[in-house]
Amino acid sequence: MATLPATTSFVSIATQGINMNAAHIVGLTIASIACVTDLRTRRIPNVLTFGAALAGLLYQFVNGGIDGLGNGALGWLVGALIFVLPFALGGLGGGDVKLLAALGAWLGPENVLWLSLYTGVAGGVMALAVSAIYGYLGTAIQNIKLLLCHWSVAGIEAVPAITLEHSGGPKLAYAFPILMGLVATIWLR
Repeated sequence: MATLPATTSFVSIATQGINMNAAHIVGLTIASIACVTDLRTRRIPNVLTFGAALAGLLYQFVNGGIDGLGNGALGWLVGALIFVLPFALGGLGGGDVKLLAALGAWLGPENVLWLSLYTGVAGGVMALAVSAIYGYLGTAIQNIKLLLCHWSVAGIEAVPAITLEHSGGPKLAYAFPILMGLVATIWLR
């Protein structure tokens, strides 16, 4: 299956060495809206994620025909699969999974892999900063040790006491690290 080159778009903007196309601009808009809603309500609306995914698939089809549609669908699938395990283990919300998948429909499979990598780095930095600010860093480190110990004995499964639903620790609006990961992907790729 052919992939769309990074410069294929309706609009191409080259500013200070950053080559942005329409998919990047729309992706940044989607991620920014998700970030604002996640910070305000701790939710990312389905209308945003599913609408963005559908629009991304349509964009890919218009720009690349059936190969473009396949590229967008594979990007959506890869984006969803990357966050399914953390979601199943109670470490991420469903909106985060759907947001990464929607961005994958716009960016394609290769760039959504980079996006997830940069998102993980941004999320780790954010988790450390928020934990330190709230005086939770020691507890967070103990929880990570508990999680790794539990997994080594019982296998990889959710540990209810430290999932998003049951943990007493500070909650991260993960759309923000996704947005930062997208900025890094566009800038560095």
